[in-house]
Amino acid sequence: MNDIAQNIRSIQKRIAAAAAACNRSLDEITLLGISKTFPTDLISQAAEAGLYQFGENRVQEAESKILHFRGILNLEWHLVGHLQSNKARRAAELFDVIHSLDSVKLAVRLSQAGREAGKQLSVLLQIDLGGEETKFGAGPDQARDIIEAVSTMEGLRLNGLMTIPPFFEDPNQSRPFFKKLRELRDTLESEKPGCLGQKHLSMGMSHDFEEAIQEGATIVRIGTAIFGARP
Repeated sequence: MNDIAQNIRSIQKRIAAAAAACNRSLDEITLLGISKTFPTDLISQAAEAGLYQFGENRVQEAESKILHFRGILNLEWHLVGHLQSNKARRAAELFDVIHSLDSVKLAVRLSQAGREAGKQLSVLLQIDLGGEETKFGAGPDQARDIIEAVSTMEGLRLNGLMTIPPFFEDPNQSRPFFKKLRELRDTLESEKPGCLGQKHLSMGMSHDFEEAIQEGATIVRIGTAIFGARP
């Protein structure tokens, strides 16, 4: 096996162990390979190892990669980075899932773009739990208004929540943020059952995904641990 294949096998074993430790089914957890800044040949190696879901941060960078594989491999593409409203149309055309919905304004643009593309776009509501100036996301107090607005929009399907907590050397310090997102999801669902569709929690990266799984993550976003340090 090449290094990427070995890395994927290692991550899969760690995901399985983390799931087993908290009595969760492995089927509940999706490994999303974050391929931002990495070239198509490394994505091909990951696909050969059985990874078919990839995340990108920027629409412009992702476009050439997505088009490269279109018609060759049936890959699923997720946008995990901040999305500006003026790029919503192209994002809706290219991606299968948008993790970074954070406003009604963006939802309107994505809904229109989804309808024009003839698809129902899966989106996750990004929640800012750390209050960092460098991070995007809606505040927890804004979630209900955005969810209510999206529920009336064609072309969109809200399927859960996403967060990016502050970085901590000790991954256990991320736990309170993961717990808050799970609790918010459960509260919103109890108030309005079905409002978050598949009820995904997109949280946890290379350094803290095991803690995220133990707190309820359904999608873990792994880049460095698969592809290595970014250039």
